[in-house]
Amino acid sequence: MPAFWTEADFDAHEAVEVVHDRASGLTAIFAIHSTHRGPAAGGTRFWHYLDPALAMRDALRLSRGMSYKNAMSGLPVGGGKAVILADPARTKTPALIAAFGDAVQALGGRYITAEDVGMTVADMVAIAERTKYVSGLPVAGGEAGGDPGPFTAHGIYLGLKAAVAHKLGRDLQGVHIAVQGTGSVGGGLARLLAADGAKLTLADVDSARAAALAAELGAETVTADAVMDVACDVFSPNALGAILDDAGIARLNAPIVAGGANNQLAREGHGPVLAARGILYAPDYVINAGGIINVTLEYLAREQDGSGNRAAVDAAIAEIPGRLSAIWRESEATGQSPDAVADRMAQALIGR
Repeated sequence: MPAFWTEADFDAHEAVEVVHDRASGLTAIFAIHSTHRGPAAGGTRFWHYLDPALAMRDALRLSRGMSYKNAMSGLPVGGGKAVILADPARTKTPALIAAFGDAVQALGGRYITAEDVGMTVADMVAIAERTKYVSGLPVAGGEAGGDPGPFTAHGIYLGLKAAVAHKLGRDLQGVHIAVQGTGSVGGGLARLLAADGAKLTLADVDSARAAALAAELGAETVTADAVMDVACDVFSPNALGAILDDAGIARLNAPIVAGGANNQLAREGHGPVLAARGILYAPDYVINAGGIINVTLEYLAREQDGSGNRAAVDAAIAEIPGRLSAIWRESEATGQSPDAVADRMAQALIGR
């Protein structure tokens, strides 16, 4: 694995640590981008990488995204991310999860973890047996916390509606949306969109999952490889990131990109490429902030010996459309792409 400070995505991160536990087989990367606003908060990704350098790239990019996301959401936390390097079979054992919890504890509260790709509420419960610096735990009805997926989906739904209103001047009835990824977030989003009368085309690497959801919602499906070519009103990426590179943007046949995947832009210069094509982009760390809002308010409430207020979570998520609209207005006024406007706002908030 190359030195992290030579990576293109290293952004003066405060700390990057690689942890290996021989007994359990755990290899994990902790990337702490910023603690300017508080302890670094961000989920843990459990994924098999063909090259460890890709895991480092993910950790660096995702942790920076969490700094920006948390700052733009007004949360009193910084940004960090953990990546567990899974084997090809994605073997997840109690010993491995326990060792990861011990590694979180050893950071002494500088990093607070929660769910991300490949990690579940049950995993967070197991991690909580080893450290208190964890969120996304089961909660009673009416409280903040638990699985962040539905909250992320709700924020994306609100942001996508705002994008359609801004660009197309209409509501979602009859709007054609191509949804890439039908897991917890993409699937939840698709159900919300269908309830508003949107026409959906679904795709997932798990074609059976996409087909089942399509049958439930009366939607169409295409293969995962073909979804970026669909002629539609909105392309909504809700799987893994870095899909909006030169080739990916050239394939798009939609005037709006609004979805929950992290780090959708392959590189900083791809935002202006989207803008040059007249495609309205919803910066990913703004539109997909619902989940971190939920689990952060859960964690902060628990630290204060209380329970999180679900109404406070809903109110914070309801601010996402207005935040996006402000970004788009400034983008139009200044000629900067929406991602550049959002980055500048976020950097000011974290003292960069």
